[in-house]
Amino acid sequence: MAGAESSVSLATSSLLATVKSELIAYFRHLAQRVERHILAIPEERLWDKPFPFGNSLGHLILHLTGNLNHYIGAGIAGTGYVRNRPLEFTDPNRYPREQLLQRFRETVDMVARTIEGMDESALLKPVQFPDRHPIATQFGLLVVCASHMNNHIGQMAWLVQALGGRTGEPPVW
Repeated sequence: MAGAESSVSLATSSLLATVKSELIAYFRHLAQRVERHILAIPEERLWDKPFPFGNSLGHLILHLTGNLNHYIGAGIAGTGYVRNRPLEFTDPNRYPREQLLQRFRETVDMVARTIEGMDESALLKPVQFPDRHPIATQFGLLVVCASHMNNHIGQMAWLVQALGGRTGEPPVW
């Protein structure tokens, strides 16, 4: 029986390592796509809203940075981050592109460190955000945060095209 327990433990360990490495790789992949979109237009157009509705690329990167810091930083890693979500879309400051990207990169690095430090019980821990049903676990919250980034990358692609830019990114799927 000890051999069976050992193989289950090895399989769980292998699955855990795979889940963590895949999540980290996907967050980094999404971050590269965000950067590609932010760099695809002239800096002076970063805060332009080409439509009477919606957001600028600058506000979208503020929003993604805030979202990750709130849900993963404060919610999972315990960073103490306090979010001001409305300001992510209305901040009147026109931060330089490199400052926005640096904050975003630091946030993605925090996400990767957080995931790397999680064990199976941390992934299965109930979320501390009761408004996020049907997500029940921190693993589910990580998946939702990655999906959220991907959603906004689609918006960024549309904005880049509307502003006359090109990412050079082929269709992903």
